[in-house]
Amino acid sequence: MEFLFAITIGVLVASAVYLMLSNHLLRFIFGLVLISNAANLTIFVAGRLTDGAPPLIPEGADAPALAANALPQALVLTAIVIGFGLFAFAIVLVFRAWTTLNSLTPDDMRLAEPEEAHK
Repeated sequence: MEFLFAITIGVLVASAVYLMLSNHLLRFIFGLVLISNAANLTIFVAGRLTDGAPPLIPEGADAPALAANALPQALVLTAIVIGFGLFAFAIVLVFRAWTTLNSLTPDDMRLAEPEEAHK
């Protein structure tokens, strides 16, 4: 099962790098979302996958090997919320760039640079 997750993480990272290297701001944002999902999946898989075992241990009992680890689940849940906030903020910035500059390519967004620098 971990092999399937490793393949999925590899595909997510490869497609994220491909999108982030393109010369378009919206594709970069989608690549950022994909790489954050790959990182979340990596943390989740590193916390041991157990079938049907809740992360609850009765009081006074020793920690069984079959109980799921709750820490990676909490970290991934927090990362999902932070990633969604980052995505929403980035989409607003992309919309603002589009309405102001009528372009989403980084080469067209060089307002602060002098014209001689482009030659």
